Amino acid sequence: MSDLDSIFSDDWGEDHRSGMVAVIGRPNVGKSTLINAILGQKIAIVTNKPQTTRQRQLGIHTAEEAQIIFIDTPGIHDPHTKLGDYMVRVAYDALRDADVILWILDVSQPPNDEDKQISKLLKDSSPKTPIILVLNKVDLINNTRDKDEHMGLVAYHEIFEVSAKDKKGIDALLSAIRLLLPLGPRYYPAEQVSETNLRFIAAEMIREQIINLTTEEIPYTVAVEINRFKEKDDLIVIEAFIYVERDSQKGIIIGKKGSMIKQIGIDARAALEKILDKQVHLETRVKVLKNWRTNEQFMKRVGYDFSRGKDD
Repeated sequence: MSDLDSIFSDDWGEDHRSGMVAVIGRPNVGKSTLINAILGQKIAIVTNKPQTTRQRQLGIHTAEEAQIIFIDTPGIHDPHTKLGDYMVRVAYDALRDADVILWILDVSQPPNDEDKQISKLLKDSSPKTPIILVLNKVDLINNTRDKDEHMGLVAYHEIFEVSAKDKKGIDALLSAIRLLLPLGPRYYPAEQVSETNLRFIAAEMIREQIINLTTEEIPYTVAVEINRFKEKDDLIVIEAFIYVERDSQKGIIIGKKGSMIKQIGIDARAALEKILDKQVHLETRVKVLKNWRTNEQFMKRVGYDFSRGKDD
C-alpha cells in the first residue's frame, strides 16, 4: 500500500467517487439556494437580487459513497465593469475544472438571451463534460407548462426538475451526479462543507443584509472588508468596513439617524451567530471609495482573486 493509499484507506472504498461539479446559470436562478439546500446549511448568500454571488465558492457534500465538490459561480451575464468582467471569468474558469456541469435554469420563465449565451458557451468550451440540466423553481409552475424551450438549449446527459427552496428533487439529483464522477478518495474531511474562511463568511453575511435591506443601485456598489476578526472564548469580535462609490450611497446605508446601519448590524449579527454558533460583537463603518469596481488593486485587497479566470 502506498503512502497516499494509507492516508485515504479509512475514508473510501474501491467504488468511492469524488469530483468537481460546476454550478452555472444566469443571475438569480437559484444556484446558491440549491447548494445551501444540498449541504443542509448556509455557505452562500441568497437574495432576490441578481449578481449576488461574486466569487467562486466551494460547497463540499460528503456521503459514504461519494464526495461531491460543488463550485458555486457568479451568474453569467453581460458585464459592464471590471468587477463584472471578473465575475464572468470566474464562472467560465469553473467549467475547465469540472467533472460534471449543472446548468440551473429558472423553469418559471422562458429562456432569455443570457441563457442562450450560456448555451453557446457550453457548446464551444465544454463539449465532452457531461451536463445535467436542472429545471429549478418547479414550485412556481403547473405540470402542463411546456419545457421544450429549456430542454432544447443544449445536449444534456440527464434532466431534473427541482425546487431548491423547498428541497424537492435533490436526492435523485445527487444520485445522478455521483454516477458521473470518477473513482477517487475524499479530498476534504467528512465534516467540512466549505473551504471558505470565517472572515470571508462574515463579509458575505454583512453584504447579504445590505442587499436585502436596500434597493436600486446600492446592492451592486457595496464591498465589505473585515478589518478585524478576533475570537475570545465564546465571543467573536468583528470590525467591518463597508465601501460604496458615492456620498449619497453612504447616506442611504447609514440611514436617518443611523437607522439603516443599525438594522444591518442587527440582522448580520443574528445571521453570523447562527452560522458561527458563538456570540458576535459587530462594529461597522461606511466609507466612500469612488469607482472601486474598476479598481483592481482594491478588489484584490478585499478578496477577489484575479489569477482565476484569466485566459490561458
